[in-house]
Amino acid sequence: MTRLLPVALVCIAACALPSYAQSPKNSKARAATAVDNSYGQRAEALRWADTLAQQQGIDAAWLRQQLGQAQKLEQVRRLMTPSTGPKKTTARSWAVYRSRFIDPVRVQAGKRFWQENAAALERAEQTYGVPPEIIVGIIGVETIYGRNMGNFRVLDALATLAFDYPANHPRLAERVAYFQGELAQFLTTAWSARQDPTQTLGSFAGAMGLGQFMPSSLARFGVDFDGDGKVDLYNSTVDAIGSVANYFRGHGWQPGMAVQYGVAFNPNGTDMATLLAPDIKPSFTADQMLQLGAIPLDGGMRHQGPLALVELLNGEDAPTYVIGTQNFYAITRYNMSSYYAMAVHDLGQEVAAAVQEASLDSAPQAPRAAAASAP
Repeated sequence: MTRLLPVALVCIAACALPSYAQSPKNSKARAATAVDNSYGQRAEALRWADTLAQQQGIDAAWLRQQLGQAQKLEQVRRLMTPSTGPKKTTARSWAVYRSRFIDPVRVQAGKRFWQENAAALERAEQTYGVPPEIIVGIIGVETIYGRNMGNFRVLDALATLAFDYPANHPRLAERVAYFQGELAQFLTTAWSARQDPTQTLGSFAGAMGLGQFMPSSLARFGVDFDGDGKVDLYNSTVDAIGSVANYFRGHGWQPGMAVQYGVAFNPNGTDMATLLAPDIKPSFTADQMLQLGAIPLDGGMRHQGPLALVELLNGEDAPTYVIGTQNFYAITRYNMSSYYAMAVHDLGQEVAAAVQEASLDSAPQAPRAAAASAP
């Protein structure tokens, strides 16, 4: 495993370079920036590393060395900084949000992904009870089937959020604790697997692979679905498929249950305040919804289990409403947004339709009946 020279030695070596190779002023600025941004220079980060090493039985020198290679990324901090300016005047729009994820390019990419991984998708449904369209919808929304898995070093992103989370966040202590836990899991996994943590790329929040798993989710729900002895969510679509399905099973997915139903409203009145109060958490039976003025459609009145009225705003236009089930809520465990859950559902449905259409087009045609002979 590659080891970096101590920072002081690096600075000495840099200062010894010939004058034509550097500008002394620029060299000092670069060295100062490296020192300022390196967590190897942060006493609180190193104390944290020593505590983790003791708790997990990790070699403290290795842990300090890895954390010492982490750099604070201002871009990550900016992306996580809550807006303090005037509120945007543009109202949230489900139609606009949907158009970002359900488009011909993504649907065609999803069709190819489904066709190339049909056996793994079928096996995942048999094993975990999660249908292919949900798995395909998740991977399509998250990374466009592996095209965009993130270009931040996960070590840098997690260290930045663990030790330099924006101070104006209203839940600062909670977020810092969360990302320190994710950083701890990331480094613990790398130590156990004898991997170089500096080589892993992901999102600005530290999510990884085709399904964008955080380190704790990878440790808990990642599965070696292709049987090669390791969990690889970057290069193994089979592992990614199995891991996404396992994640859903672990978050309450109910096999055979619909994700959502249509809804109509009683023209004599609907208690919208009561219906929308639980937000996306299923809280009403079908009969209770009916009594409150929301009529479940598409078989929703026969649904067994709690339901939720989900409101999707459309800017200045009328909102879109659906009735969400426990499985709708399970999708929001991946990303706590009703818009996200609907995008996953709709993308999966569009891809399933494209796969079905392609299957019908390629099916052999029955021979035409022979024309009657002329008399």
